[in-house]
Amino acid sequence: MSAPTVYDVAERSGVSIATVSRVYRNPDSVRAQTREKVMEAARELGYVPSGSARGLASRTTGVLGLCFPDYADPDAESAAAASDADDDQAVMLYSDQIIRGMERAARRHGYALLIAASLDGGPESLVAKVAGRVDGFAVLARTVPTADLEVISRRLPVVMLAGPREIDHLDHIVVANTEGERELTRHLIEDHGLRRLAFVGAEEESPDAQARFRGFQEACRDAGLPVPSRPEVRAGMMTQAEGALAADALLDRSEGTGVERPEAMLFANDQMAVGALQALERRGVRVPEDIAVTGFDGIPLSRIVRPPLTTVRQPIRQLGEEAVELLVQRLADPGRAPVSLELPVSVTRRASCGCG
Repeated sequence: MSAPTVYDVAERSGVSIATVSRVYRNPDSVRAQTREKVMEAARELGYVPSGSARGLASRTTGVLGLCFPDYADPDAESAAAASDADDDQAVMLYSDQIIRGMERAARRHGYALLIAASLDGGPESLVAKVAGRVDGFAVLARTVPTADLEVISRRLPVVMLAGPREIDHLDHIVVANTEGERELTRHLIEDHGLRRLAFVGAEEESPDAQARFRGFQEACRDAGLPVPSRPEVRAGMMTQAEGALAADALLDRSEGTGVERPEAMLFANDQMAVGALQALERRGVRVPEDIAVTGFDGIPLSRIVRPPLTTVRQPIRQLGEEAVELLVQRLADPGRAPVSLELPVSVTRRASCGCG
């Protein structure tokens, strides 16, 4: 019988994988009731966090690591809980899906997974938590400074997830962000006849959001529409709360200046788009009759909101699985040539744009 995992604890307690991680890493950041539910599930399953591998003194630890910034989004869990869908996976967000993919693949190869997901102490803290305790690790773009990764990669296999390939000798996995957003924007223009489009992006540090905005620009250019030099709104963090604020800002701008409001709001990820749906409903704006709304990622929550969200589905879980495969291959053959993979995406058409 295989050892219980963080995914098993999340499933038993009915919370996200990121919430389980926070219970063990920073328990005071989680509500007492939720914390106790997670700990009770862990006790019942006999779960021990993979961080217990820290004390291993052997040269190999049998552990792989994952570093990503912990942008918690409690609104997402609230939205899933308030929905009518009986779906335990509804609360799984982007990072949860990557974790699940990595954990399943790691288990197949006999590895445990150590998760370092915290903004506390900055990126140097993430490196300190992971680098000395694992045989190799995956890191989301812009989570750890390039210079630090360069040093670490001299002694440990490192796989970069998302973003540009900043270090040529590292294995790298990305999804077709630009192509996906371009096809989604073309769908709105060509199939729905929409012309006034507003793209809501993120801070410039988000390479995925930048790539998606480039796809939006290309589709506008191809259709002979004005091509904006920057997103209409830049969100500080790509959460539901920020998406709601962005939708409000776009509506306020049109009401305050008399400029026609957008016919469609295209968000750089699903979490922001879900927040926008809630804000638009609160203000009596119908979706898609008055404004179409789209996202990107294809998280489970996108299919259970009302109206269901049109989005670009990326293979998030496969990102995690491929990261483990590349790490295992690198450990077996350190001298092999670096690999750069681009995973395909697909447009999922639902009611929020007028389809379905």
